[in-house]
Amino acid sequence: MVEIRFDADIASRYDESTAPMSNPAVLDPTVAFLAELAGDGAALEFAIGTGRVAIPLSARGVHVRGIDISPFMLERMGEKPGVETIPVTVGDMATTRIEGSYRLVYLVFNTIMNLTSQDEQVACFENAAAHLEPGGSFVVEVAVPDLRRLPPGERLVAFAVEPGYAGVDEYTDVTRQMMSSHHYTVHRNRSDLVSMPFRYVWPSELDLMARIAGLRLAERWSGWDRRPFTGESRSHVSVWCK
Repeated sequence: MVEIRFDADIASRYDESTAPMSNPAVLDPTVAFLAELAGDGAALEFAIGTGRVAIPLSARGVHVRGIDISPFMLERMGEKPGVETIPVTVGDMATTRIEGSYRLVYLVFNTIMNLTSQDEQVACFENAAAHLEPGGSFVVEVAVPDLRRLPPGERLVAFAVEPGYAGVDEYTDVTRQMMSSHHYTVHRNRSDLVSMPFRYVWPSELDLMARIAGLRLAERWSGWDRRPFTGESRSHVSVWCK
């Protein structure tokens, strides 16, 4: 059973805490990439959240629907302009089915790792394939596991340190590919800690999940601007076709 980890408190601060992801330099290439794949077809976003990607994609003329397990995140999305034409369903992205078929199903910002078992991640690929029309695309944006930065015997890697904020990845069980990301934020009158469990996943493992679901890899890039994917890439945007 997929847990609701994005509660009311996290949802209330989500847009603020992820503000750099809404910078036009990040968001515009994302939306352009997805709009190109959607064409004149419909798109379905798994884990639509507060609508960071769905709202501007809808504004480009793409018919977008969304699924998210957190009603708190969807409540925040509902407060924004431009959501009137974006139907949403409360449910988990591994098993929730909605009507219709889609030219594009997409899952951004490492969210595949919120599914913390291999079985759930495979089910997510199968669910995406079930929603796709023939020739449709499933797109995932996710980090490449950063184990090369983990010294032998250590389990903590700082991925961001700046005034008022520190982000630390804790590799809790490498045999099951489990980790937690800890976000420490210092405000004037308080400090906050948000921790989130993940199951990290390798590109080749995702390709095998796709094959199980009847999909084949069509593209893989280091980012939405289609920079080449190399052995030094820290993340990837991958496209599998039905």
